[in-house]
Amino acid sequence: MNGATVNFYTRLQCAFLLVTTLFLYVIHSSLVAEEISFPDELTRFRPYADNPIFEAQGPGHWDVKIRERGWILKEGDFYHMWFTGYDGTRAGMKKLGYAWSCDGIHWTRSPCNPVYQQHWVEDMMVIRQGDTYHMFAEGKNDIAQHLTSADGVNWKRIGALDVRMSDGTPIAAGPYGTPVVWHEKDTWYLFYERRDAGIWLATSPDMKVWTNINNDQPVMQPGPESYDQKMIAMNQLIKYRGTYYMIFHGTAAAQKPSLWTTNIAASKNMIDWVKYKNNPLTRPEVNQSSGLLIPDGNRFRFYTMHNQVDLNLPVVP
Repeated sequence: MNGATVNFYTRLQCAFLLVTTLFLYVIHSSLVAEEISFPDELTRFRPYADNPIFEAQGPGHWDVKIRERGWILKEGDFYHMWFTGYDGTRAGMKKLGYAWSCDGIHWTRSPCNPVYQQHWVEDMMVIRQGDTYHMFAEGKNDIAQHLTSADGVNWKRIGALDVRMSDGTPIAAGPYGTPVVWHEKDTWYLFYERRDAGIWLATSPDMKVWTNINNDQPVMQPGPESYDQKMIAMNQLIKYRGTYYMIFHGTAAAQKPSLWTTNIAASKNMIDWVKYKNNPLTRPEVNQSSGLLIPDGNRFRFYTMHNQVDLNLPVVP
């Protein structure tokens, strides 16, 4: 067999393997999509009549404006809210505020506000493990960081998150923000974005070193639809009836400043995600990002928290 024949058969084998791989990928993606559903209780909401339910105090106060993702956590009949306040300028120090509520609608600000101002804190989320509240937030220059608290008010900064490539080397220098952390079966999961160009997933046994999975590739990328065609970032992860649901925000970046929407996607394994065909959940002409689904005991409420806090109530009983 001459060299030309060998090259021909080699190219033929490569082509066959490529076609087979693509075929299996399509079949796998189709099977994953068939397993996914988006129930009305997670997708159908109506605006609360008296929005907004929470705003910045305005000029003359420490929180002239509020920004980015705040966080609402319901424990029993009590609602916690953490939010970022600042002087309204892009360079202004981003400080942490706290408020509480007994109904998730009427809020009382902490007299200790801002409850943390030693370091830049914005775009936060909070998870409770045992007697400790863990906050994962962006610091200055969009570097993800970890803080802890025993009461949700007095916080101690642990430091920037140590995120590594799958081979153990540090990820490339630059911003890595909008952290979302999930704990399951003795493993901690960290979702994070890099310049809003995609969402990556890393894991850790102890929250000290986080190692990328999925071959260092993002688990979600922008597009193909216009609502998130340019940039995306994750807000929240919940697990409902055996399926993981990601709340994320996206933009087409068709204008300045960009208008962001809140959206939902679903997965069975936290790696392969299917976006809801009727995204976005918010109106594209209104800047409503940083959405959260909060269970109120019987149903889910849908809050958006950027610039002001708005409440959306479920349509289904």
